[in-house]
Parts: sequence; C-alpha cells; structure tokens
Amino acid sequence: MDSRGFDSTGREFSSATEMWAQEIGATASASASASEVPPGAAAPSNGDAGEEAGGEGKREEWYSKGIAYWQGVEASTEGVLGGYGCVNDADVKGSAAFLRPLLAERFGAVKRHLVALDCGSGIGRVTKNFLIKHFNEVDLVEPVAHFLEAARENLSSCMDVGHDTHKAANFYCIPLQDFTPEEGRYDVIWIQWCIGQLTDDDFISFFNRAKVGLKPDGFFVLKENIAKNGFVLDKEDNSVTRSDAYFRELFNKCGLYIHSIKNQKELPEELFAVRMYALVTSQPKVTKNGKRGRPKNSPRIIRS
Repeated sequence: MDSRGFDSTGREFSSATEMWAQEIGATASASASASEVPPGAAAPSNGDAGEEAGGEGKREEWYSKGIAYWQGVEASTEGVLGGYGCVNDADVKGSAAFLRPLLAERFGAVKRHLVALDCGSGIGRVTKNFLIKHFNEVDLVEPVAHFLEAARENLSSCMDVGHDTHKAANFYCIPLQDFTPEEGRYDVIWIQWCIGQLTDDDFISFFNRAKVGLKPDGFFVLKENIAKNGFVLDKEDNSVTRSDAYFRELFNKCGLYIHSIKNQKELPEELFAVRMYALVTSQPKVTKNGKRGRPKNSPRIIRS
C-alpha cells in the first residue's frame, strides 16, 4: 500500500495538528508544514520572536514533563507496560510473526550480519525477548537513565560476545528528537510505543534523519497504539495517540511508504488497538503477477 494515497482524510490531520499545536505552544502552520523545513532549520512563524521563544519554552516543557513521568516509573516489565505486563507474550509473538517474513523478503537467504536499532528501548524488553533472537547486533536508544541501566543489566549476558553471535552492542541515553543514527548501520529500525512522545515536526525530523541509518533494503517498523479518530492527548505522560489516518499523513510528509501492515492480536479489550507498519523509503514495485518486487532502498544523507 502506498502511503501517499491520503486524500479527503487530510481534513482530520489538519484540524488535529491545529488543536495539538495549541497544547504545545507551536503555530499550526509550523506543525502542519514541518516536512517542508530542513531538519535543524527554524519552522515558519506567524508571530514575533517573543512568541517563538514562548512556543519553544512550551516545547521544552512538553518533553521535560514526559521524561519526568517515566523517571517515576519502576524499571520493570509491569512498569514500562503501564501495569499490563500480561500483554508481553502476545506482543512478542505478534512482532515476531510480522518481522520474520519481512526479513526473508527484503534480505533473502544470503547470509548477512543483521543489525537493529531499538528506539525507546526502555528496560530492553523488546530487545531481550525478540530482537536479539533475529539480529546479530542490537543498539538501544532510551532517554530515561534508570530504564537504560536496567536494560544493561537485563542484557548483560548478551554483551561482549563474538562477532557473529547475537548481542546488545550500544546503549544511547538520548531522546529520539535529538538522536541521529550512524550512517548505513541498520537493517531494521524498530520503533515501538514511544513515537507518541514526539510532536509532529519532531516525528518528521526524526524519520528524515533516521533514513541515513538504514542499509540498502533496510526498513522501519513502527508499532503503536491507534486512536479511532484524530488523536488522543495524554497529559499525564505527555504523549499523543494518533489515528491511522493521522499516521499516514505523517508518513507521507516523511517520504515513507507503507510496505505492509498488521494488527496486534490478543490484547485486552480496554486498551487501544495496536498496529504494526513496515515502512520503506522507495515506493514498492508491483510485478506482473500482482506481487510486490523487492525495491532497492538507497538511503541518502539529510544535512541540517
């Protein structure tokens, strides 16, 4: 499915960005047109310097409050899953079922040293239970220090091992809005239950920077809660849950295409629906038999 097929639902995105922009003190035009601004450049402004400074202050407050919330959460599976540690097994099972055919399709049977990036890694739950079984190396990026320390401890048996074994390699204590991956290092960049902490323009900027971290044929997987319409703002942990239509418009603004989608099953009914998106930087080609051919992905450096 081509993520650029977004049309009338754009109204939902526009109204949602305007409402959310008011919450963080940004102008609606800056949020809605962020993809037109090079990473690192100032967004368009409808006001004077004082208004811009006020907006930036609210932006910093948005992120600092989010970090402060998670700093008060226990570094455990139950803690990082918001009291729903019971979903861990179903989550891991669903992720593995989604990833396995993608690895086979994108990389084939050729032996390849696979490297993944676990974004918003928390205590290393996803890496330990899932990613490290499929990749030779996994790097973790997480802004909450005591979560990352717990990840080091949880993955201590998976560090400093041989070149071709499966290991946790690097631990980065950096928020996603400030992180730029190493060029050409990753086969898969896995982003789960953390992108809701980012504002729209930082969402777009992050993916634009992260493209350079992909190897040829590499791809992103975004696994997230899905709102039924527009977005749901959580002022307790300063996060936003976006709708499918909202995500599609953001993917469009990032220059990303949806390769495949799958819904997570076996979750408690009271929770948000959860969806997995495999995202690529080149439009999937369709062969004569109606199946997608394996596109060549050529990541490019985006300079700020």
